[in-house]
Amino acid sequence: MTGDLTFYTHPQSRGRIVRWALEETGAPYETQVVEYGTTMKGEDYLGINPMGKVPAIVHGGHVVTECAAICAYLAEAFPAAGLAPDASERADYYRWLFFAAGPVEQAVTNHAAQFVPRPEQGRMFGYGNYELTVDVLEKAVSAHPYIAGDRFTAADIYVGSAIGWGTMFGTLPKRAAFLDYFGRLSGREAYQRASAKDDALAAELQPAQAPA
Repeated sequence: MTGDLTFYTHPQSRGRIVRWALEETGAPYETQVVEYGTTMKGEDYLGINPMGKVPAIVHGGHVVTECAAICAYLAEAFPAAGLAPDASERADYYRWLFFAAGPVEQAVTNHAAQFVPRPEQGRMFGYGNYELTVDVLEKAVSAHPYIAGDRFTAADIYVGSAIGWGTMFGTLPKRAAFLDYFGRLSGREAYQRASAKDDALAAELQPAQAPA
């Protein structure tokens, strides 16, 4: 099932992660821009994603939301792109993909919101505390050239996006391991194509709209 792929996004959103993944697959897709405060909360789009958030994809009539899930789905739906893990990569692929989608996402957003759990609350949160999560992430990207080994996979799209945005906007420290890792990823042609498309789309939509 490779046809009928529609991508719902806004260029100032996590949709940039999925744009990159789509460009890596090489598959044709249609882009539908969903605007903050209007169509993103409209009845039609809520029928696709009741959360009223982007991104989402519809592929062959099936809806997939959540960036990590979309990256994993696209890797399997388009195997010729080589984004899915092989047997030796599978454990690290899933481990770090969902570590980034769970503990890293929670730790970074809470830290940015200046919510700091008390030490005795650490066991309540999957990430424990921000500093621990950052240290573990640093070790993960230092272990191999890519997050699952010596080869780029879809997990690098998600982990790399988290690190790229985090170091750019100051929600992650600019440690050498993070900068080196993202530097390897950002040179990829698919990443550059995706960024150029979203940058051009953002310029068309000015003035920028505030996130929902």
